[in-house]
Amino acid sequence: MTPIPDPAALSVTEIIAAFEAGALLPSALVEATIARIETLDPVVHAYLRHDFAAARAQAAAADARLAAGRRLGPLDGIPYAVKDNFYTADFATTAGSAVPQRHDPALDSAMVERLRAQGAILMGKLNTWEYGTGNGKASFDLPAPPARNPWNPGHFTGGSSSGSGVAVAAGMAAFALGTDTGGSVRLPAAGCGVVGLKPTFGRLSRHGMMPNCWSFDTVGPLTASVADAALIYDLLAGRDPRDHTTLRSEVLSVRAGLGAGVEGLRVGHVRNLALGDLVPQPAILAALEKAAAALADLGAEIRDIAMPVAPADYRRVAAPINRSESFAIHERDFLEHRDLMGEALRTKMEAGMYMRAADYIAALRERGELTRRTDAIFDEVDILLLPMTYVTAPRFEEEEEVVAFTATSAGSPFSLTGHPALSLPAGRDARGMPVAVQLAAGFRDEARLLRAAAALEPRLRGDAPARVDPALTLSLATQEA
Repeated sequence: MTPIPDPAALSVTEIIAAFEAGALLPSALVEATIARIETLDPVVHAYLRHDFAAARAQAAAADARLAAGRRLGPLDGIPYAVKDNFYTADFATTAGSAVPQRHDPALDSAMVERLRAQGAILMGKLNTWEYGTGNGKASFDLPAPPARNPWNPGHFTGGSSSGSGVAVAAGMAAFALGTDTGGSVRLPAAGCGVVGLKPTFGRLSRHGMMPNCWSFDTVGPLTASVADAALIYDLLAGRDPRDHTTLRSEVLSVRAGLGAGVEGLRVGHVRNLALGDLVPQPAILAALEKAAAALADLGAEIRDIAMPVAPADYRRVAAPINRSESFAIHERDFLEHRDLMGEALRTKMEAGMYMRAADYIAALRERGELTRRTDAIFDEVDILLLPMTYVTAPRFEEEEEVVAFTATSAGSPFSLTGHPALSLPAGRDARGMPVAVQLAAGFRDEARLLRAAAALEPRLRGDAPARVDPALTLSLATQEA
């Protein structure tokens, strides 16, 4: 059988098919992934630490299981990486910070535990904004430099799961895990042109994960395709008694109906996007219109919908909750080690320290009302279509646009309410940077969300590759230098 020229460019579902066909071995895939890391990571800074020797040893064991027909699960032999706020037995966990971390060095987070049982190969820990949080700025005062966009290293990635978006887009991991508190899976997915899924709050266990904001934090996969996101979700979702926030309701497979299409689905096209003078860039508006037309062509019913407030305005309610809860979690670190914190985290901790209880409680009350009114929309429609960001990934020196990428995004609505949402690639802008749209669904309705995304994906992506060509990254990096 003809060898696969670039295994690191394959999606997870393509890798599994290649394993089953005898066209690829886990060791060859891991070597291709290592080659990408060695070539690109000095430029894009996706990884904080990795262990190639351990990955090679695990790949050799996966080769033997594959040859004997004893694979541990669908992900056996597939390399992945996690944001550096998941505790791991193999690697230190620093959350991108110089602050000393206190945790059990033998602890695997629930998600890593489940992936290890599948035989997936943990390549390393990925770059993140400090403690998985930030003010939208690119931070140059942390132990590691900020991750850079593989589609053009002069451009921002989005965060806080910055390394996760970069690693998947650059083929330096077959898939990655991140965490989403206000868009932190979906923002780097949008910036780097990959799929980012934030499941319903409580669907994936947070056991063994450094918290940022108790009532928002959600684990989510970043992948090269919707089919990959569905696969990872199916394997990771479910009750975990070690995390009392995980849902008790049964988790049904989302893959079973992934190809069912959107015939008859009611899609709400969100129209109240403006917040004062703020409106999405023309490339993003064009992508939304293209998505709506494609869904209509596929048999969906498109309805114009207004959310309770503009999508970017949910962040106003989320901010006092986020700051207060973050400070309550990390007060000791702040009091003992504020001198070791970067400016973004330190500023957030200070804001949380001085937040009035009255403001926190008022935000909780408004959150409850917004959640109720947002959830009521799903009585009228099955899926919402709206932007993920209002701007595409800007250049680092465009400081106002860098902050706006996060601060004016539509990531907060579904972190605030807990509904599942997904960032879906939708082409490129005039500068060649990824454009994305966002889909959202009712509580626990990941199946319908992913079904709609799978139908829309080929219409928006076309023939564009999910993984960047390393030659493009290196060429643009040379021009930047």
